[in-house]
Amino acid sequence: MNEPLVRVVRGSLTAEELAALTAVLAARAAVAAATAAAPAVEPIATWSRVERRPAYFSPVSWQQAA
Repeated sequence: MNEPLVRVVRGSLTAEELAALTAVLAARAAVAAATAAAPAVEPIATWSRVERRPAYFSPVSWQQAA
C-alpha cells in the first residue's frame, strides 16, 4: 500500500512553518512535473543507404568497430 507523502503527527504550524512546507512541496511537485514532461531523446538511425556505402570493408577496418 502507498504511504502518504506528508503526515501530521501533532502540533500546529506557524505561518512561517506553513510557508516553508508549502515551498518544499511546490518545489518537489515542479521537479516531478519537469521530469515527467522531459522530451524523449530521438534514437540515432543505425541504418544507412546501401548505395552510399563502399562495397567492402576489411574485417580489421576501423569502420567495423562501430
